[in-house]
Amino acid sequence: MKEYKYTINGNIYKVCIGDIEDNIAHVEVNGTPYKVEMEKAPKSAPRPVVARPVAAQPTTHVSKPAPAAGGSKSAVKSPLPGVILEVKVKEGDVVKKGQTVIILEAMKMENNINADKDGTVTKINVNKGDSVLEGTDLLIIE
Repeated sequence: MKEYKYTINGNIYKVCIGDIEDNIAHVEVNGTPYKVEMEKAPKSAPRPVVARPVAAQPTTHVSKPAPAAGGSKSAVKSPLPGVILEVKVKEGDVVKKGQTVIILEAMKMENNINADKDGTVTKINVNKGDSVLEGTDLLIIE
């Protein structure tokens, strides 16, 4: 049994926490017993999306120069770990450099993830609600 003393608005409370069965805790406050129902833990935590690392590719949003033959592909990467709140484009959309393509929640803040170059979205690797790690390829612009 754990005992605590709390002062709330100048009143002192002696709290004893007894047995916990499933999600019911047996608690005594100043000698009065209570059965406290606790929120059940979520069944499964969101799993981060793990992308395969590309060898020797920087994790910045700077695109590589175009090769001599054909167009270049550029991956828009997650600048920090977080959860995808919104994907603002779809495959086949034409985007301009600086256009917001994804909104990422990280540390309770919404972050706009912008296209790093003009082009066409050829692949989207994430969905709304996905957890991502720093450096994850979110989408490909060609």
